[in-house]
Amino acid sequence: MKHLLKLAAAAIAGTVMLASPSLAALKPGTQAPDFSAPAYLAGEPFTFKLADALKKGPVVVYFFPAAHTPGCNLEAALFSQAIDKFKARRATVIGVTAGNIDELADFSKETEHCGGKFPVAADQGAKIAAQYDAVLQMKPGWSNRTSYVIAPSGKVVHAYSELNPNRHVAESLQALDALEK
Repeated sequence: MKHLLKLAAAAIAGTVMLASPSLAALKPGTQAPDFSAPAYLAGEPFTFKLADALKKGPVVVYFFPAAHTPGCNLEAALFSQAIDKFKARRATVIGVTAGNIDELADFSKETEHCGGKFPVAADQGAKIAAQYDAVLQMKPGWSNRTSYVIAPSGKVVHAYSELNPNRHVAESLQALDALEK
């Protein structure tokens, strides 16, 4: 009986952990780790360099678990639909994933996903995600769904972690608005 109670308590705790948003470790004011990674924009390969993007303005780095999965498809479409709002705030958007990286070229150009409007970067082995504390705990080696807004100074100004993709765009835009004030 004791064993069943412990098992039930562990199951409830696990369910609560999965249902509630996780907290990103990089807090506002933290220096964002610099990185460069192989990336694709509209199917074309290039190397994304955070330092270069920050010279142009703020950067939204959003980590997502894997290309061509339902939540990630939706999140990419939401960022794609809002890209003009990000550009109006002089912000660069970059999606970063450790999952299904062999599919990123297609994912970056498909109109139902990124639509060629912003790049996505491959994070082989989730090394960048680890620096940003954005590794998916339930599937190590994949990225968690975590969005960061980074000021041109390289400082994190906002972090949002939630497996549900619906609020990442709004959270990022609100943080960019606060940065402009």
